Amino acid sequence: MTRADNNRTGPERKLGDYIYDGIFKLITSGEFAELSRLPSESELGQRFGASRPIIREALARLREDGLIQSRQGSGSFVLRRPDANVLRFVEIGSVSDIQRCYDFRIGFEAASASLAARSWEQDELQELQASLSELEECIATKKLGVDADARFHRAVALATRNPYHIMVHNSLEQNVRVGMNLARNLSLLRPVARLQLVQQEHIEIFNAIEQRRPEEAGELMALHISSARKRMFDGL
Repeated sequence: MTRADNNRTGPERKLGDYIYDGIFKLITSGEFAELSRLPSESELGQRFGASRPIIREALARLREDGLIQSRQGSGSFVLRRPDANVLRFVEIGSVSDIQRCYDFRIGFEAASASLAARSWEQDELQELQASLSELEECIATKKLGVDADARFHRAVALATRNPYHIMVHNSLEQNVRVGMNLARNLSLLRPVARLQLVQQEHIEIFNAIEQRRPEEAGELMALHISSARKRMFDGL
């Protein structure tokens, strides 16, 4: 795969994103097997048509995501193979974009949850409660629940009563839904306890907001989103 292989419309993407996605695909497909040594930086550079600094950038992000491990003097090794179903639910070339969106959401939505705990009024709290009930119904009926999940996070933004938080949330919602669609599709392939765990995270965020505990609400939201990001890379 080269840079030219991944021409696509949309926001400009860095070459490191293409390399990240390419190595991710090779790990997920099993071409780079679990516990095996990756090709050297120079070999990867030749394969992807990229400089060694760009290869290092992609490898660093794969390490941060817990997919590979570097051993001094020995190179990089595959730690775990993500569920191949990731590539069923998103096109290759999107994985890095999804991860970058999650990175942004961790800080932004934590701030929203904290402000919501200070600012909500009864209408916003009722909408949060309604979104939780809808999510519970999705678990009971084994529905995907992307709309309900998006409704909960939108309700948190609305509860800030801050037009800038609401505006940024609205502008991101389509990107956020892509990640939610992937995360919830993967969760449906696991035992129901997986979705119940995610729902418990939503409930804890709601309780902190309702009880006007802004610091806790922010911490719980950051943990929820970072945990969702990690869960996407779980193997079966």
